[in-house]
Amino acid sequence: MRILVAEDEKMLADAVSEGLRDSGLAVDVVYDGAAALDRCRVNDYDVVVLDRGLPLVHGDDVCRSLIGDQPGPRILLLTAASAVPDRVRGLELGADDYLPKPFAFTELVARVRSLGRRSRPAAPPVLERAGISLDTARHRVVRDDHPLPLTKKEFTVLEELLRADGAVVSSEQLLETAWDENIDPFTNVVRVTMTSLRRKLGEPGVIETVSGVGYRIS
Repeated sequence: MRILVAEDEKMLADAVSEGLRDSGLAVDVVYDGAAALDRCRVNDYDVVVLDRGLPLVHGDDVCRSLIGDQPGPRILLLTAASAVPDRVRGLELGADDYLPKPFAFTELVARVRSLGRRSRPAAPPVLERAGISLDTARHRVVRDDHPLPLTKKEFTVLEELLRADGAVVSSEQLLETAWDENIDPFTNVVRVTMTSLRRKLGEPGVIETVSGVGYRIS
């Protein structure tokens, strides 16, 4: 799941983005509306956390523009304007959700995850294949009745492979969904994560490398 945080209060934006990364999400951050639109033209985001009072291009105009893109990201408006008319106006713009400041960070994460699930093709809450069971809600992985202590990145990579339902997932796709734009596209981080994930999944090996294409769980 890839998220864009668009917030002009830099300290808040950085705190939100770091907190979402700590929750296992890939997050990019911008501080004005023009940059938000530019990033959305380049990257496919599942959710945009959008402040309404952005400079250069107002958050409302960013929202209208993104709503016009189909398929587009889910939009969570994050703003200090918390009165009922403000919330109604935000939802009338086409936003999917509205969270006033100040907010509980656990609620923000829950709302972002909920919107992210809605932005993707429906999948069961528990993904199963090759003796592996991955519970997306409880963030729990079991293989042959043995719990596996995966890192957040390993969990996300495994989730993408299981969601593919036997299809090949490229390294580029994994970089797009599990890491943010700060990652070096020529890095070996996918290979390193895959090696660690294979070790934790144990034998017999279930992750197949398709030379020159990517990875899959048959």
